[in-house]
Amino acid sequence: MKEKIKAKVMDSPKMKRAFHRIVTEIIEHNHNLENLVIIGIRTRGIYLGKRIAKLIKDLEKIKIPLGVLDITLYRDDFLEFELQHMVKKTEIDFSIKNKDVLLVDDVLFTGRTIRAAMDSIFDLGRPKSIQLFVFIDRGHRELPVRADYVGKFLPTSRREIVHVHLKEIDGNDEVLITEPSGIIK
Repeated sequence: MKEKIKAKVMDSPKMKRAFHRIVTEIIEHNHNLENLVIIGIRTRGIYLGKRIAKLIKDLEKIKIPLGVLDITLYRDDFLEFELQHMVKKTEIDFSIKNKDVLLVDDVLFTGRTIRAAMDSIFDLGRPKSIQLFVFIDRGHRELPVRADYVGKFLPTSRREIVHVHLKEIDGNDEVLITEPSGIIK
């Protein structure tokens, strides 16, 4: 499907400032950073989680464990034959029991990805708490999910698509709003 760019919402400097602000909030909220672990949801949540862990290490000199979560098998919106070709690996080599888990994703939309991620986390153990970081909260919730840390609230229509581009994957940092092209409004 072709998409047309409607708006460039954030560029690299704006994203960097948002990250610094959010990491400061995370540090202020978590008085015991030694109990904090970060779990990034595939794919962009991994790279956002790495950035958060690096900034915490730079600012507080504490290395936060970082894991990778694949939620494919926990999703409620894929058919079984689709799942077989999409499953990736969850890579969490530390215990989450009684830990403060910082769950990281790029865009919060309906809440279904986060519900699936929490189901997956509870299958790994019982954390002390789960906090949610999303870079963009675009609204349109279908489930009662709210992020603790948000880079930017970005009201959108359901028709619009939000892309968080990261230099690690996409070659540059930016947030775009796109819309399918060629469709009559």
